[in-house]
Amino acid sequence: MAAGTGAGDPNALPPDWAALLGAELTMPYFQKLSEFVTAERAANEVFPPPEDVFNAFRYTPVDSVRVLLLGQDPYHDNNQAHGLCFSVRHGIAIPPSLKNIYKELQSDLGISPPKHGCLEAWAKRGVLLMNAVLTVRAHEANSHKDQGWERFTDAVIRTLSARSQPIVFVLWGGYAQKKVPLIDQSRHRIIQSAHPSPLSVKKFLGTRPFSQINDQLEQWGQSPIDWQLPAGEMGATD
Repeated sequence: MAAGTGAGDPNALPPDWAALLGAELTMPYFQKLSEFVTAERAANEVFPPPEDVFNAFRYTPVDSVRVLLLGQDPYHDNNQAHGLCFSVRHGIAIPPSLKNIYKELQSDLGISPPKHGCLEAWAKRGVLLMNAVLTVRAHEANSHKDQGWERFTDAVIRTLSARSQPIVFVLWGGYAQKKVPLIDQSRHRIIQSAHPSPLSVKKFLGTRPFSQINDQLEQWGQSPIDWQLPAGEMGATD
């Protein structure tokens, strides 16, 4: 498979990311992953749509990454997943974990939550919103785990960790925290806490990740992230 193509999806990784990760895209495991996703799309409904699989990389160029926020699995209900972890498109009901992220954002920085769940603005400001697994069969959580995506996204983490520019890695929950060994903590900052899902939200609320991220960026001489999301379209909030 030619470098830059993506796991059965028609849209290539953006050129900057393809240049960084080209070796991964030519490995046998990625070829198998590509064949798996292609077969899954032929037999089942798969989320997100092909053109959205690599949106995290499309919205956040390599040189703009200042924060990596790691999710696990794409949303698996209709019209939710669009390639950015925790995010949904305008007009789609805000998922419970994202509602809790918004609660913490308001508590931490006083930012009122928008009426939508679209986090594209964060991605465009340097927050890489990457799931560990980039596709999922409709209505079947974790149905594409252990097919090769984790190896690919681990390579993303390792590659970013190897860069000289420091990055804040945000790891919420036990699954994400298993990635700690991939990160050079002498160079980068890890912020970790409980996951914002309803099951663990009591341990998530009050952790102030957004101010911690900005404090660290400013210590490094970087600009803080503007966490204010545009009002955008009025979407369902239930």
